Amino acid sequence: MEHPELLPHLFRTEFRKITAVLGKQLGVEHLEAAEDIASETFLAALETWSYKGIPDNPTAWLYSVAKNRARNYFTRNQLFTDKIAPKLTDSPPDFGEVEIDFSDKNITDSQLQMVFAVCHPSISVEAQIGLVLRILCGFGIDEIANAFLTNKETINKRLFRAKEKLRLEKVAIEFPNEREINSRLETVLMALYLLYNEGYYSESQDRILREDLCLEAMRLTYLLIENPPTNRPAVNALLALMCFHSSRFPARKDEKGETVLYQDQDETRWNQALIAKGGYFLHRASQGNTLSTYHLEAGIAYYHTIKADTNEKWERILQLYNQLLQIAYSPIAALNRTFALSKTNGKPVAIREAEKLQLTDNPYYYTLLGELYTDLDTDKARTNYQTAYALARTETDKKTIQKKIEKL
Repeated sequence: MEHPELLPHLFRTEFRKITAVLGKQLGVEHLEAAEDIASETFLAALETWSYKGIPDNPTAWLYSVAKNRARNYFTRNQLFTDKIAPKLTDSPPDFGEVEIDFSDKNITDSQLQMVFAVCHPSISVEAQIGLVLRILCGFGIDEIANAFLTNKETINKRLFRAKEKLRLEKVAIEFPNEREINSRLETVLMALYLLYNEGYYSESQDRILREDLCLEAMRLTYLLIENPPTNRPAVNALLALMCFHSSRFPARKDEKGETVLYQDQDETRWNQALIAKGGYFLHRASQGNTLSTYHLEAGIAYYHTIKADTNEKWERILQLYNQLLQIAYSPIAALNRTFALSKTNGKPVAIREAEKLQLTDNPYYYTLLGELYTDLDTDKARTNYQTAYALARTETDKKTIQKKIEKL
């Protein structure tokens, strides 16, 4: 096959579209069939294109094959409905006339409706993210297992149980009504936020996979922004947060693949276009009276795109953390706040606040204490770094902490 990289690219971009459209058409009880048809379509492309060559319009070819295979599926099920099911049940499914629409609008609508279906509050957040990655991002089971640092069997079981739950709950693949949209949108945003964090803070060693997770979370959040009913301030704030964080991706690793801490990053490697986009979406998020955790986290992330180490900057960050902890307390946010507190009120004050948290199973707790004790008490700094080293879960983190110990 000429251009062997084309099919993997199309798999990444088109598998999710085919699965979303067919999933919407078939209903939540046939999600696996939609995935199977999409997979069979790409298998057919691999077999056919290898000896016949790539067609003039590869995407249209894929859609045409997917339609034909879906019609065959409908025909088989209609046969079951007409001939066999009446003997087994009083209310067999009715597949009716099949029209499969791969227009741009229906693809977008199907993906948005699928987001709300798979991010249903009846299933766990881990299962929601897994289904998003599989159905809406086209990730393979191996990739999802890698992202969650687990094995294929665990992921397969998790996704199977989630689909069963959606079937039992009779979850419709549709937009929520006006009354439901706020609560349902909150669940979707949390899943996309955690999907992004899975990439940004991932312990996986696969850098490409990690950035892919972030890009997929941003793509799906942008779909929500392009859809008027879901173009809400919180959605814009979440995308702003993602843009600000992603802008520093190029500077977070050195040429050896080792982590570069914020204060040591080369700001000339920060993506200014993404910072500008983040500012645009944060401005849009400020319209209205909504103040979500995403607004506050986006504000904190914005100030981290300003490298100057000024008191005013850290005062603003500290105020934002104070607000964040008031509306949604989390120990990690409280821990991060103490670093800003050290910049405004000094290290001794920050140490007292940090030690109150007692996050004794968290390596970042000890890393921060090591940082705060540096220049104040070298022995305590070393002890905390050594504890952090023992708790660290990746070789990258261990190398970063070791460097800190050596600098002492």
